Amino acid sequence: MARGGGSFGGGGRGGGSFGGSRGGGSFGGSRGGGSFGGRSGGSFGGRSGGSFRGSSSGGIFGSSKSTGTGFGPVFGPRIPMGGGFGGGRPQRSSGGGGCGCVTLIVVLIVIAVIFIVIFSLWGSMNSSGGGDITFSSVKRDPLPKGSVNETEYYTDRLGWINNETKLISGLKHFYEKTGVQPYLYLTDTINGSHFPTEQDLEAFATDLYDELFTDEAHLLIVFFEYEGQYKGWYIVGTQAKSVIDAEAGNILADYIDRYYYDSSLSNEEFFSKAFTDAADRIMTVTRSPWITVFIVLGVVVLVIVLFIWWKKHKEQKNLEAKRREEMLNTPLERFGTTEAEDLMKKYQDDNEQ
Repeated sequence: MARGGGSFGGGGRGGGSFGGSRGGGSFGGSRGGGSFGGRSGGSFGGRSGGSFRGSSSGGIFGSSKSTGTGFGPVFGPRIPMGGGFGGGRPQRSSGGGGCGCVTLIVVLIVIAVIFIVIFSLWGSMNSSGGGDITFSSVKRDPLPKGSVNETEYYTDRLGWINNETKLISGLKHFYEKTGVQPYLYLTDTINGSHFPTEQDLEAFATDLYDELFTDEAHLLIVFFEYEGQYKGWYIVGTQAKSVIDAEAGNILADYIDRYYYDSSLSNEEFFSKAFTDAADRIMTVTRSPWITVFIVLGVVVLVIVLFIWWKKHKEQKNLEAKRREEMLNTPLERFGTTEAEDLMKKYQDDNEQ
């Protein structure tokens, strides 16, 4: 089975010559590349490489006004009975105009909650380093113990590494989480050239893998920088490909690219943090923040439905209460007139017969 691999980098930092430390502002270059697995290995038949990361990707990471119902005054008809008079006092029912304001307030609160949730998720994604980092979409299992013939962890041809402990702590964390031992090779020349092509990088990394390792469970990262510009190539052993697939490679490249431009980090911290965070993300399925957004939207819709039901229920109860009050305040003569007239007519008919 062929080894995996790919290129990364293509950006740079301004502010002086190469080597020493990563000082200066960001150069603003974008990471070049093509598609993963698109190039066959140089003189080693069957070994596949390829490039990835065309450019850094950003995070992604998206009422109707209700008027109340009112009822005007109700006057009961006055039916004269025996010279007397009577009548119901006009009743003023309380209108439902206030419901419209309540509905508007509820809608505004719901909209505010939605925006707060979305912006909070967006901010947390960016602050946690998730906004421009490839998501981990599959569950990965680490390589079984004993797969790796453990070696050293890095070669520094740039003279960057002053705190070996700091650097190796991140590389060992990657090894412990994935079961794949990483090896970082820092250089400013590829086969004597300061201006290597991707083909040069691929061939160099492929040869170097065979020189350094006796297993297929390593991840070799060749990191090249010259005059503030960096690029690189990684080679994944055949066995290690079950963990470090194309997506995992993109994740590591994203973190390298992110921390490369962070001038607050030392050289050792930059690499250590990139490998630490990449290992944690690679071995965890990234939950999309939009799941939380959809849950919140579902709750909001449920609240709106319940509010509308409560509002209609309250209006119905108010209507029934109003009708009962109207009946209680209607003169008794209104209910008795028809029956009395019918009874009188019946007696008159009987007498005539």
